[in-house]
Amino acid sequence: MSTVTQAPPLVDQAVERLRQDLLSGVHQPGGKLKIDALRGMYGFSSSPLREALSRLTQEGLVVADQRRGFRAAPLSVDDFADITRLRLLLDLEALQESMELGDDEWEARAVAAFYRLQKIEERFPSGPLALNAEWSVQHKEFHMSLISATRSVRLMELCSTLFDQAERYRRFSASHRATPRFKSAEHEAILDATIRRDTEAATLLLSRHITRTKDGVVEALCRMEAVDAEA
Repeated sequence: MSTVTQAPPLVDQAVERLRQDLLSGVHQPGGKLKIDALRGMYGFSSSPLREALSRLTQEGLVVADQRRGFRAAPLSVDDFADITRLRLLLDLEALQESMELGDDEWEARAVAAFYRLQKIEERFPSGPLALNAEWSVQHKEFHMSLISATRSVRLMELCSTLFDQAERYRRFSASHRATPRFKSAEHEAILDATIRRDTEAATLLLSRHITRTKDGVVEALCRMEAVDAEA
């Protein structure tokens, strides 16, 4: 007897489609998100769209204004610096706890996630991988797998939300970077140190990994601001 898979609720579908388009830059940072335009774009009615936008406001991807409605969250150096500061606190805490509590199944998840990420990178040997949707999904899966042994559901949720907030900046940076940044060696080094339970090395490598992303984003944002000033 075949099992019929039910589609997710309309609100969940709207949240996911809007989230992916916000992360990929389909909706420009700071741009208005008008309900009528979104209805035509996605085919959802006003009610699930409003609920989806409200949820994404809580995730920091959308800004709500009582008079102006909803807008895609803007990009700024200060905002990304704050995201990075929190990631360095929370991701490192979750990683340390995962190394303390992680079992064989946790190790297997992390290794499998890295393998899938690596296979995608082999198929796309050149170009900005951060702009590849498949890579971006697996990139998050890899980072979440490393911290998935933490006992705190809230900590995982916060790390996931901050990862998505940083993702918009990563994609922006990748689209304005002169030379691609290849992260495979960084990911492999983090994985190796993590499954060895080398807390000092793993946290240092992850900290450097996150900080390098910040440096690239700040450079891209400053370059954009300079071009806007000259225009």
